[in-house]
Parts: sequence; structure tokens; C-alpha cells
Amino acid sequence: MKSRKEMSEDRKKSSWSSEVGAKEKRKIKARRERNRNLWYGIGMCGLVGWSVAIPTLVGVAVGIWIDNKWPSRFSWTLMLLFFGVVIGCLNAWHWVKRESRNE
Repeated sequence: MKSRKEMSEDRKKSSWSSEVGAKEKRKIKARRERNRNLWYGIGMCGLVGWSVAIPTLVGVAVGIWIDNKWPSRFSWTLMLLFFGVVIGCLNAWHWVKRESRNE
């Protein structure tokens, strides 16, 4: 039967080896993906930005059109602005998740 000290040392060795293994995996991944540079990062920011901006602007445009055609006590522009932002954020999340899976 192992003493507490031996069990503690085993845990330390295990966590240290898993940490080294994780760092090695990151290093190998970085070497494999050298083609991802600054332009890739800028392009990804642009993709995320447009993924949010387009649905938001479409929501605002449709909201303004509805408010002008059928006036009501509720602001369709604000409601569709919010809806566009939510859809845009979900869209951006989808693209980021998809790109992280491809890594």
C-alpha cells in the first residue's frame, strides 16, 4: 500500500506529464498550420464582423419599412434590430466554431 506522500508524488508526475503532452500537441499543431498568419486573423475578424452586421442591417431596414407602412405603438425597427443582432451573433458563433473544428 502506498503512503500519502507516494500518492501525492504520483499525482504530480501524472499532471506534469499530461501538461507536457498538451504543450507538445499545441506545438505540433502550430508547426502544421504555419500558413495561418496575420491575414488569416484579419479575414476571420472580417467574417465575424460581416456575419453580425448584415443580419442587423437587414433587420433595421425591414423594421423601418414596416414602421412606415403600418404604424403601430411598437417599434418594429427596434425589435428587428435586436432580432438581427441575435441572429448575427449566432451566425458568427457558427463560423467561429466551424473554423475551430477545422484546425
